[in-house]
Amino acid sequence: MTSTLKTFMEEQLPIIESHMYEFVEDLTAPTSLKEAMLYSLKAGGKRVRPLFVIAVMEYLNNPTKAGYTVGAAVEMIHTYSLIHDDLPSMDNDDFRRGKPTNHKVFGEAAAILAGDALNTLPFGILARLEDVSAEQKVELIRLLSETAGAEGMVGGQVLDIEGEKRQLTLDELVRVHENKTGAILRFSIEAGAILAGATQEQRNLFVEYAYHIGLAFQIKDDILDIEGTTEELGKTAGKDVASEKSTYPALLTLDGAKEKLAEHATKAHACLEKIPSNSKYLADLTDYIINRNK
Repeated sequence: MTSTLKTFMEEQLPIIESHMYEFVEDLTAPTSLKEAMLYSLKAGGKRVRPLFVIAVMEYLNNPTKAGYTVGAAVEMIHTYSLIHDDLPSMDNDDFRRGKPTNHKVFGEAAAILAGDALNTLPFGILARLEDVSAEQKVELIRLLSETAGAEGMVGGQVLDIEGEKRQLTLDELVRVHENKTGAILRFSIEAGAILAGATQEQRNLFVEYAYHIGLAFQIKDDILDIEGTTEELGKTAGKDVASEKSTYPALLTLDGAKEKLAEHATKAHACLEKIPSNSKYLADLTDYIINRNK
């Protein structure tokens, strides 16, 4: 991680997280529910999705406070997906980010409901955005519904489950991860562009960038599942191999997966080069995704 990106993250993350926690703490809801929601929100993580919102706005030289609110909202969606992903009926994981998973602490019913609450709250947050036009609010809500729902992340999760215990083709695997992992990253990147008033040409380039960085993110995850340890990853290493899931290394070999990772990284950077900027944060964040060790 470059010193520039490290400084950027140290400045931005506390603001994003304070917004996120306050939205939950201010709810008129059962204390036990808020405790379960906050448990997973406060478990840590890379927070790359809200960072992408802010980095894109910085890239377009138009950062606003709305970016922190949208960043908090998208991280809630991501956290809900992890809570549900860890359930016995899904990936059946006992640890997430080095801590017991939500259902291990609060029980399955409470974990499901905490996830449900973190899935619905962000839409109300977007509807109440200040200093954002009505048109932008509607566009953000529409885009989040599309990328988080049946046409995006949830649809990708279904394809992932249906693909277990059988060998997917590379095209099928790309479709799974374009939706399961890439869709919410696309929301974060395109939301930043919407808030910053990007032109349609710029938005199209950011969508293309999101496609490549989303696949790069998942390929790196697949590689880390083989090369990383449980302690480094904060979750069970080798789980994909043990469950016979189709992964990029399984289809392409480990070296082939690394070549594909480098290809998507190059294409992601090429998209950014077509949008001139004085900000380095987005390019540095791209490299962080590619080179991370957890």
